[in-house]
Amino acid sequence: MYATNVIAIAGNPNSGKTTAFNRYTGARQHVGNYPGITVEKKEGFAHLDGIEVTLVDLPGTYSLTAYSMEEVVARRVLAEERPGAVIDVINTGVLERNLYLSVQMLELGMPLVLALNMMDEAKAAGVNVNYKRLEELTGLKCVPTVARKGDGLDDALRAAVELAKSTAGRIEPLVISYGSDIDQALNEMVPIVNSVNLLTDRYPARWIAMKFLEHDKEIIGRAERHDSATSKKLSDIADRVTAHLKATLNINPEAMIADYRYGWISSILKNGVLEGADDILERTAFSDKLDKVLTHRVLGPIILLCVLYGMYFLTIEVGDYPLGWVGSFFEWLSDTVGSALGDGALNSLITDGIIAGVGGVLGFVPLIMIMFLLIAILEDSGYMARVAYIMDRVFRLFGLHGASIMPFIIGGGIAGGCAVPGVMASRTLRSPKERLATILTVPFMTCGAKIPVFLLFVGIFFESNKPLIMFMITLGGWAAALIVARALRSTLIRGEPTPFVMELPPYRWPTFSGVVIHTWERTWQYIKKAGTVILGISILIWAAMTYPGLPDDLHHQFEEQREALAAQSGLSEEEMEEQSAVIDNDEEAASLENSFAGKLGRSIEWITAPAGFDWRTNIALIGGIAAKEVVISTLGTAYSLGSVDEESTTLSDQIKKDPHWTMANAVSLMVFTLLYSPCFVTLMVIKQETARWRWLFFSLFFDLALAYFMSVLAFQMLS
Repeated sequence: MYATNVIAIAGNPNSGKTTAFNRYTGARQHVGNYPGITVEKKEGFAHLDGIEVTLVDLPGTYSLTAYSMEEVVARRVLAEERPGAVIDVINTGVLERNLYLSVQMLELGMPLVLALNMMDEAKAAGVNVNYKRLEELTGLKCVPTVARKGDGLDDALRAAVELAKSTAGRIEPLVISYGSDIDQALNEMVPIVNSVNLLTDRYPARWIAMKFLEHDKEIIGRAERHDSATSKKLSDIADRVTAHLKATLNINPEAMIADYRYGWISSILKNGVLEGADDILERTAFSDKLDKVLTHRVLGPIILLCVLYGMYFLTIEVGDYPLGWVGSFFEWLSDTVGSALGDGALNSLITDGIIAGVGGVLGFVPLIMIMFLLIAILEDSGYMARVAYIMDRVFRLFGLHGASIMPFIIGGGIAGGCAVPGVMASRTLRSPKERLATILTVPFMTCGAKIPVFLLFVGIFFESNKPLIMFMITLGGWAAALIVARALRSTLIRGEPTPFVMELPPYRWPTFSGVVIHTWERTWQYIKKAGTVILGISILIWAAMTYPGLPDDLHHQFEEQREALAAQSGLSEEEMEEQSAVIDNDEEAASLENSFAGKLGRSIEWITAPAGFDWRTNIALIGGIAAKEVVISTLGTAYSLGSVDEESTTLSDQIKKDPHWTMANAVSLMVFTLLYSPCFVTLMVIKQETARWRWLFFSLFFDLALAYFMSVLAFQMLS
């Protein structure tokens, strides 16, 4: 049980921690060993404002990872004896290295006061610390001290006692992003830890999961004794991540976690904390030399825009060739299967439902794979984190936190992401209001599910400017997200902004195996979704577009047309075939219009007509609420069942020859697809992350209304 009058003193060796402890306690201290452990245990008493405070001097340590007994003891005292607060004594002259321990205590959920010790020596060495700025960025009370003189020690102790009273010995643990691989593993492990309350009476669940990734033998051993089955599950996940990181980046999880912690610290120090010490901050490391250019205030954004445009240019220019090959394959497959099966419902199901639907989505695999390849290179090199750093100033103007950038990027800010992990990545935001604004705007990004829709229509109507238009669509998603965020932060989600801290991991040369593995993993997820979710939805939509079939009176009308055609004389065989094909085609189109889906599409056509949508498009967009790829698969099925030109075999050809489609219709559809309601899975994750149904419905209906308004505006202006 915590006690507000028990304060722990922590710090690195040679930080002045022992000097501070002795100053506080004088002769009122006793020394012994921790039970069963040959590590010195010091406790003492100090009087402050008429109150007796018990001080616990933790062993000097550089971290809380169990590499030494001192580290094990320090974290056991913090987690199990639960002091009311901790005074972290820091050697100000080497602030970056000393703050590493501070970060780990914050991850453990400890109320912390920073005693910036040896301040006089730091100033003499030319290191000027803006401790008020440090307070602002970290949210921690920072007190300048000179322990050997006693300067500032009472202020630090007073702050610690007050903090202990206000926090009851625990604060919300610090959450840092450690990169997509580790973050994804932590998101998987935390629910497992919570499901059995594995040591959660002492440690935060995320911290326990992280210890498994760091292969902390002490915690893993205790967890195994507590629940061996759960411990085995967590160890399996940790082993999987370890093997993955070793194969892709040639790094272990412990090193990557340490990199991101130091990146978090470095970003703070570079953000106005250290003043007049440029010579100390300047590093000769490769990463810092690159950052002088890539994160430059002027050059950085320009380079970022060039990188983004270059991605689309390479994707489209290189991908056009394999895109044609894949399209030809599905044409051949549809013709071959159709010929083998003969006429009938089974033929229609396989060729019009499955091959046309799923094939329409899989046809874009070459472009998606190239895009994922380029994204993997950017991520593995460390450039993605710099994107967040560059965009920070822009985000603050729109009421978002700088840390919102990573959820945006993961959600498709650099095209090809997914809104589901993007929404979940918002957990790293400490402000609930900034986190909520981020969650509600992540779905506006150009996720991988929307990309096939854009690629299809850009390829048809903007063939000579495909990279530029794709680039503009991505910027449009960012613009929509930022404008909506500003509106939300000014109305429904008002609140003060919080400071931004962004970890900058070191640059690395991407490994060939790492890039290949990351690219294939994401491409396989896309393919697997097409073969499962999209396949199932395609079959359902095919059924909805096929049944109940033509009414008897319409069926008789087409039969009469055939009989009339057969009775005509003077027609050549070729003319007879052409007119017969027209009748067949009209019958298919009429059958589609009279199907369940066709009637639904027709019933709302009066609403969607101002946006330029016909009943086929309506069906596709309704299906897109389940998954955005369904827009393509549904259009593929619709045009296969009710084709406008028998000789047009690809969806692209069908749309080109359909008089309904103009550039205005295409732009309107792309705008609507970019902005309208998130897919079903994303909606459920929004509910899960906000713990409120109202935000699910808000995201569903607000995004739908916004998309409708913008698409109507686009269509009316262009037409």
